[in-house]
Amino acid sequence: MGDRQQRLNTWVIQTATELNLDINPNMGLVPVSGDASFRRYYRLLGQQKNWIVMDAPPNLEDSRPFVEIAEKWHEFGVKVPQVLAKNLELGFLLLEDFGDTLLYSGLVEGQEGELYAKAARTLACIQAMPGDDLPVYDAAKLQTEMGLFDEWFLSRWLGLSITDDVLEGLTKVKARLLESALAQPQVVVHRDYHSRNLMILPCGNIGVIDFQDAVRGAITYDLVSLFRDSYISWPDEQVYHWLEEYRQTYLHDNVGLSAQVWQRYFDWMGMQRQLKVCGIFARLSLRDGKDGYLNDIPLTLSNLYRSARRYPEFSDFADWLAQVVIPAFSSHPRFQGQSLEHWWRDL
Repeated sequence: MGDRQQRLNTWVIQTATELNLDINPNMGLVPVSGDASFRRYYRLLGQQKNWIVMDAPPNLEDSRPFVEIAEKWHEFGVKVPQVLAKNLELGFLLLEDFGDTLLYSGLVEGQEGELYAKAARTLACIQAMPGDDLPVYDAAKLQTEMGLFDEWFLSRWLGLSITDDVLEGLTKVKARLLESALAQPQVVVHRDYHSRNLMILPCGNIGVIDFQDAVRGAITYDLVSLFRDSYISWPDEQVYHWLEEYRQTYLHDNVGLSAQVWQRYFDWMGMQRQLKVCGIFARLSLRDGKDGYLNDIPLTLSNLYRSARRYPEFSDFADWLAQVVIPAFSSHPRFQGQSLEHWWRDL
């Protein structure tokens, strides 16, 4: 057992004793699925209920935003895990356990109408909160994120050369996406409000996790994460129906935002996120050895292409994706022998 694991075990035992938790002394800490960060999660088993222990090495992860945002969002009625105990110097947190039922599980079982309505209601609550104390999702941050596509996805993972012509085209695309993001109403943004970060609680409500990177940014960002998820696909007609339903239900203060502009904001914000996500998934594989996320690139890349081809401003970009990037991706050794045609059937 490593030194950090020993310190974690000691802290958990001391904390459980101080809080008089009825833990199961024979089970210890049970690992649960991690995420794309350096954090690790364990389930502390009790006689009647369980708890979650977060191990976030302070040299790699700052747990303070998680604690601060959890407390604030809880006050505003957002169901986030209660922080029961913390040692920020060591990076240890004891949290309420939301269970194992992801929103994703309910979606694939055909409950999307009811579940998306609940997730949208929770998101509207998040967006209505004051966010002046949060970092701003500014131009520099948005640009840096889109740059991950060039460096990690195109160059390092696909091995494509970024010529001057390609760079010029990408620069124009990013400038348009950036302008659109900054022109939107700015609200509190979770930044990863998708089906693997939302939980279906025993009471049927939606629980929100992984919110520590929240910022103040574009109003459509979390809607893209929710409705145009990288992990589950829906027909565009259905996505736009949910999107318009959200506008009519929750955007009372933005009545001047037409359905056409609202959809364009959504699609273009989605392209920014999809550029970022392709880069992040490639980086997780190349740098961190987390190859599982590579399986989610086809849907992400397909979403990027479908949005790009919908707008004349991005016709050259869409053609380049179809003629260069997608063929290079399909022939990558990682997917050798796998059929990806269903993602590109409408090229």
